[in-house]
Amino acid sequence: MSVGSVRIGPVTVGGTGFALVGGPCVIEGEDMLLETAQFLADLCRGLGVGFVLKSSYVKANRTAGDSYRGPGIQEGLDVLRRVKDRVNCPVLVDVHERDEVEIAARVADAVQIPAFLCRQTALLEAAGRCGRPVNIKKGQFMAPDDMAFAAQKVERAGGAGVILTERGTFFGYHDLVVDMRGMLRMRAMGYPVLFDATHSTQSPGGLGGHSGGDRELAAPLARAAAALGIDGIFMEVHPAPQHARSDSAAQLDFSGARSLVGQVLAVRRSLREEFTVDG
Repeated sequence: MSVGSVRIGPVTVGGTGFALVGGPCVIEGEDMLLETAQFLADLCRGLGVGFVLKSSYVKANRTAGDSYRGPGIQEGLDVLRRVKDRVNCPVLVDVHERDEVEIAARVADAVQIPAFLCRQTALLEAAGRCGRPVNIKKGQFMAPDDMAFAAQKVERAGGAGVILTERGTFFGYHDLVVDMRGMLRMRAMGYPVLFDATHSTQSPGGLGGHSGGDRELAAPLARAAAALGIDGIFMEVHPAPQHARSDSAAQLDFSGARSLVGQVLAVRRSLREEFTVDG
């Protein structure tokens, strides 16, 4: 299976490159974002893994209208720029509307199409024109094979590289299931694939006005995804997830993040060793 590679700043996703894309779900303050980014950058540097910081300046699809949505695009991008410069890492951000894309791309090294928006043609085309790589999250309602059409919309607009991310599929109300076959099917299209280890454990809208989840499932799901040969892990990380203003039930703390990355790399290492022994 031949999979292409995409560069996000100095980080290679796909090919022989393996990356961690992570950070707090939403920007809650510069100090917290800096603390988390520095922790993840140091962790990845020590393990020889590429690191891309992800955090949202605004969350456009919160369950309840009065939920915290973030500092907004201008303040959020200013914070991301300062943290990016201090930590010396590339940045990926969500974009939700066509008019956001060009503004976000002035700071971000890659833009991300949220799962609920992965069929929005005008948004995908705008992302393709912005000169940055585009990570498209597979919609919870999408068949893996149909993600080829989302990727083609970006590419036909001149896209600088496409990555696809698996984050679970709707399984009735308030529940997601990960079909591991989907990651193989998306990689077979030639695109690098990330596994979103934390959003895949969500229970969308499962706690009434906000989403629930089970972060204890993130590591076993990530291990299974690593055994498929995925190109990186996406996960949301927070210094104190129980106090997070978004996705508090699914985000990982620093200890959980360190453990998950270690387990994923151990699976990858064991597979390489097995193939070497078998000839």
